[in-house]
Amino acid sequence: MSEREVLDKLSTKELHDRAMAHARRHVDVGFLWDLIKAVPVAEAAAGHKGEAEADVVSLTSLITDVLHSDEAEVAEQLRPLYIDYLAEHT
Repeated sequence: MSEREVLDKLSTKELHDRAMAHARRHVDVGFLWDLIKAVPVAEAAAGHKGEAEADVVSLTSLITDVLHSDEAEVAEQLRPLYIDYLAEHT
């Protein structure tokens, strides 16, 4: 079984936790920046249009959302980002 297949079987919460832990441990600002850019799109796709619009305006909101990007609908939209990141770095 490939690494991507193993990762795809994990829960979204586990993917988020692993990706965030790796990024923190390796001070991977690039991944965190990619996540900051992806959160508004994920929120819009999850049906949270108001939050997505607010995030585009407010960096503080974006940082808060990144820290809580493991929450249900938004996290599901971010699964591919977590899987790509972990497959590349594990």
